[in-house]
Amino acid sequence: MPLIPVADASDPRLEDYRGLTDVALRRRIEPERGLYMAEGAKVIDRALAAGHEPRSVLLSERWVDSIAVPHDVPVYLAPEELLESVTGYQVHRGALAAMERPALPSLSDLVRDARRVVVLEGIVDHTNVGAIFRSAAGLGADAIVVAPTCADPLYRRSVKVSMGTVFQVPWTRAETWPGALDELRALGFAVGGLALRADAVALDAFAASAGERVALVMGAEGDGLTRQALEHVDQAVVIPMAGGVDSLNVAAASAVAMWELRSRE
Repeated sequence: MPLIPVADASDPRLEDYRGLTDVALRRRIEPERGLYMAEGAKVIDRALAAGHEPRSVLLSERWVDSIAVPHDVPVYLAPEELLESVTGYQVHRGALAAMERPALPSLSDLVRDARRVVVLEGIVDHTNVGAIFRSAAGLGADAIVVAPTCADPLYRRSVKVSMGTVFQVPWTRAETWPGALDELRALGFAVGGLALRADAVALDAFAASAGERVALVMGAEGDGLTRQALEHVDQAVVIPMAGGVDSLNVAAASAVAMWELRSRE
C-alpha cells in the first residue's frame, strides 16, 4: 500500500485523529463527521471484515506490515512521538484507522430473526459497553439495542475493550425510549429488566418461562434501570446473589444473563 509520510503534528490531514483522549470532544465530533476510530491491527482487520470502509489509516514505522487496506485509502506514516502529540496518548498498538460510521438498521429490521436481544439503558462507561458486546458475541446474543442515554459502542475505548466484536454483533440505537421496549413486546419478545426489586423473579425462572424470544434490559451501575424503563418491561429480573453481595458489575451481570438465556437447542 502507498505510504504518505507526515512530519507535522498540525497537518490538517490528521484532523480525524486529533485529541482522542478528549471524551467530550470525540462524543460530539465523531458522529458529526460520520466516523469512528479503530485501534490496533486486529480491530482494524475485524472492521474491514465486517465491510466497514476506512477513510484513512495512521501508522508508526514498525506497524507498516501489520494491516492491509484498499489501495485507494490514504495511509499516513508518522514517528511514534508525533502520533502521541496528535492523539494525546502513546499509541501502544501502533495502528489507527478513521472508519466510516455505518448506517444503523431500524429496530424491527435488527431483530427480525433474533431470539436473544440485550438492551442497554444509561450505561455511560465505554469499558462496560465494550465488555457487554464481547460477552454478547461469545455467548450467542443475536442483537443489542442501546438507548439514547447509552454510550457510543463505536467510541474508541468501547471498540478496543470489545476486541472488535462491536462489528460482529448486530446493534442499533433506539429512536424512542422507552417506546423501543413496547416495540419489542409487540414483536413477540418477553422483555425482562434486571433490577433489585421485591417483585423480581430469579434469572433462571425468567429464562425457563420467557418463551422463544427474549429481550433483557440492563441499566447503569448505581442507579440501575430508570422507573420509566421498568414500567415498560414484562417482568423485573434479578440474579440471585450470595455472601451479602447485592449485585454484579453490569458487564459481569450481562455475561451471567446471556449464559442463562443462551439457546439450548
